[in-house]
Amino acid sequence: MMAGQHKFGELTELHVHVGSAVDPHIMWEIAHEQGIRLPTKNYWEFKELITVSGITTYEKYLDLFHWTELIQSSPEAMERSIYSIASGAYRKNNITTLEIRFNPMKRNRGGERDLDHIILAAIHGMEKSMLAFPIRVGLIFCFDRSFNSKLNSIIAQKAIKYGRRGVVGVDLAGHIVKDFNIASLTNMVADCKKAGLGITIHTGEVTGPGEILEVILLLKPDRIGHGVRAIEDNNLLKEIKNRGIVLEVCPSSNVHTGVVKNLSDFKEIFSKMKESGVPFTINTDGPEMLKTNLINEYNQLLDKGILDKKDLDLALRNAQTATFIKHEPI
Repeated sequence: MMAGQHKFGELTELHVHVGSAVDPHIMWEIAHEQGIRLPTKNYWEFKELITVSGITTYEKYLDLFHWTELIQSSPEAMERSIYSIASGAYRKNNITTLEIRFNPMKRNRGGERDLDHIILAAIHGMEKSMLAFPIRVGLIFCFDRSFNSKLNSIIAQKAIKYGRRGVVGVDLAGHIVKDFNIASLTNMVADCKKAGLGITIHTGEVTGPGEILEVILLLKPDRIGHGVRAIEDNNLLKEIKNRGIVLEVCPSSNVHTGVVKNLSDFKEIFSKMKESGVPFTINTDGPEMLKTNLINEYNQLLDKGILDKKDLDLALRNAQTATFIKHEPI
């Protein structure tokens, strides 16, 4: 069977960032509507500016978010961005359950814009998408490794405040900073969990097994973003399995950022996860920035013999079970 011919039913995606999931032409239009000065007046050059071509590095990949976060830094931009991501996910991939994550404090121009207005606009975009399409959508707020405890605590407070309005969880993301202390999030994460929010943490992507274990012991996450480096420690895999933590694996993203050398390397990665009984899901991370989509991720894993249909069916069931979204479409 040729690549792209496999058919799938309703899909669930748990790991998508606002900054890497909006169609470039929509980002271009938003930038011009808001009078943002871009480094180029050529659309095709702009498209290359905010998308990944070939292999890059994790840090250079995160640098691409400079422009997307700037363009999305207004209530109007956030409403349109969230709506376009959710509606596009349904129309293009038949995704009927979608979690979208972002850091609201990286969308308010360093405090120039009111944070609550940014958040409410994102919620409006989410609600509009659910009104237009049969899709369940939830928002995840991201702590940042480069933020101090005061800034991260504000994100925790806002996540709890809007927990009944569609914010379903919290995450930790951002550039790796040497002096960042995982323990600084312990009380914040505990408060979010007590308020009913799900916990997913970016770790085990560029950081090693040691940090994954630290995250597990201190933050007690429900899920881990990426987590592919967990396979380097069999005891860690057992710990993840015993705690029922679900991994959000993003194959194309890990290859593009150089975290995993080749897509074929995922055969061993998934093999070790399956042998250890570690539940995993398949995600894009950022479909537009990485020039992929969820169906493509499923297809390439099938076509290259990395996973079979039963594996993918199980990954989908894992995602359907592990989602933090409890509400039904409007």
